[in-house]
Amino acid sequence: MTKEELKQRTKLFALRIINIVNALPKNAVSRTIANQLIRCGTSVGANYRASCRARSKKEFISKLGIVLEESDECSFWLELIIEAKLLKKIRVEPLLNESDELTAIFSSSIKTAKSSNKK
Repeated sequence: MTKEELKQRTKLFALRIINIVNALPKNAVSRTIANQLIRCGTSVGANYRASCRARSKKEFISKLGIVLEESDECSFWLELIIEAKLLKKIRVEPLLNESDELTAIFSSSIKTAKSSNKK
């Protein structure tokens, strides 16, 4: 996957997060989860774009670490939405799968960058 394709994928992920957040019930619990999820869900793409502009390999790895943390946090909130039955599992699960895939991609990218940085 190219850098541009990953930028597009993370932007689409943010848009899908926005749609899920808008579908949550209007209550105190959902509001709290929605605030957290919208923050980390949109942060994935924004911070990935920032990592693409890193001035050094070390800065790139550091910024990707933030992306990894945010994508993993998204998985947590999406799991919580499913387990608390705030939305139907069938609606949230595809986005949870995407969040898990992005987490795996960024984890692998960090390992590769660290490995190539040692050479």
